[in-house]
Amino acid sequence: MEGIKAKVLVVDDDRNICEIEKMYLESSGYEVEIANDGKAAIEKFQSYKPNIIILDVMLPYIDGIDVLKNIRKESEVPVIMVTAKGDTFDRVLGLELGADDYMVKPFEPKELVARVKAVLRRFNADATKSEVMIFNDLKIDADSFTVVYHGEELKMPPKEFELVFYLAANKNKVFTREQLLCEVWGYDYPGDSRTVDVHVKRLREKLKGGSNWQIETVWGVGYKFEVK
Repeated sequence: MEGIKAKVLVVDDDRNICEIEKMYLESSGYEVEIANDGKAAIEKFQSYKPNIIILDVMLPYIDGIDVLKNIRKESEVPVIMVTAKGDTFDRVLGLELGADDYMVKPFEPKELVARVKAVLRRFNADATKSEVMIFNDLKIDADSFTVVYHGEELKMPPKEFELVFYLAANKNKVFTREQLLCEVWGYDYPGDSRTVDVHVKRLREKLKGGSNWQIETVWGVGYKFEVK
């Protein structure tokens, strides 16, 4: 998005937090819109068409999880979930529904800006890769950011695509969860390794394996995309 300001939608019912985040993001070169409840978030998402969304979990009218579900029905725009609770269930559920990152309050605004930059950098970099990989019944196309399995195009959030693309591009190589966090998420993720486990679980639900390939667990180590 060189030369064009990336558009950020900040969703939080705390207006002071919104203004602080907006100030820091705008000072870093982003265009920012704010929504203070779930209904407004969905409306702003549809009208503003942001490049990334910072979405609080606890919201009036419609909570953040349901807002994310609504967004994922029609878009793979990157979403950073935010919560004050730090509850593991919330984190895993958010990731399972297609969130790209997760932050627990309180956090420094500068950290949020760094996360936004990292998520957008990874999203835009992978979207512009020029590579197609075919493994019999599986096609991973970085040009169109699509995965076709048994002739059917699968709906896949950005982080799931990035993960399967990275594993497939390094076929038969074993990666630890920590390596995948660093390589796919683009920075030292402050959460735990369940982030990778959740995304692998979701990939396996969509990709059952093929005649010559499989997403394998290497017990005690991590994962690999095995090609026979």
